[in-house]
Amino acid sequence: MSVQCDSGKSVFITGASSGLGRQMAIEFSRRGYRLALTARRLDALQALQSELEKNGAGRVFVAALDVTDDAAVAQVLAEARAFCGALDIVVANAGIGHHGLIGKLPFAKVRDTISTNIIGFMATVDAAMQCFREQGHGQLVGISSVAAFRGMPATGAYGASKAAVTTYLEALRAETHGSGIVVTTLSPGYIDTPLNRGAKSRPFVIPVEQGGKLLVDLIERKVQCATVPRWPWALLARLLTVLPTALLARRK
Repeated sequence: MSVQCDSGKSVFITGASSGLGRQMAIEFSRRGYRLALTARRLDALQALQSELEKNGAGRVFVAALDVTDDAAVAQVLAEARAFCGALDIVVANAGIGHHGLIGKLPFAKVRDTISTNIIGFMATVDAAMQCFREQGHGQLVGISSVAAFRGMPATGAYGASKAAVTTYLEALRAETHGSGIVVTTLSPGYIDTPLNRGAKSRPFVIPVEQGGKLLVDLIERKVQCATVPRWPWALLARLLTVLPTALLARRK
């Protein structure tokens, strides 16, 4: 595209049509960032684009994107970079969550979870890293989850996918150590979004507006790893890793 967005730092977000992605876009906009927003649902993105531009965000790049299409990810990210001139932050946020017991959850939903949350995530990271290495700088932000810390009943596929996110970013952080590239892993607890509103229990849930602000605060601070919010999840994450399986087992 020949028209560039306004001056200031730029951020590219996947899964920006709803939930945490949408709220982060709103929060980044309030802070003066140039925005490049993608998601599967173009209509929802265009509605958000109109809302943000009406509120003074400047020109916002939007594009329909299925992150499981790795060729499309690379193409759209390149278009966003051309539109903004450079990409300072890429937030790999797109994700889905299907809950159900292993062997009872339809395997098509397991496959969808893995395809989006792992393959789609890795495709986004790969395209971002090619961009950052050409630029000589950038911040890669991956949205993991506290579900990555311990396998829990009925969340096996989702938890495994988020554990993959965390491990992949650990490797990337080691690969980019000492360079101009920052790698940030954020692990939200329960933040009120459509992804978890069907859950039977949502301990310590916080509003999405608060969650979005906390996420962007941590991104701007360029932290390496953090739970969101830090309290009580930083402590609970440690406890989850040592609790006996009997205490976590599903009761009939």
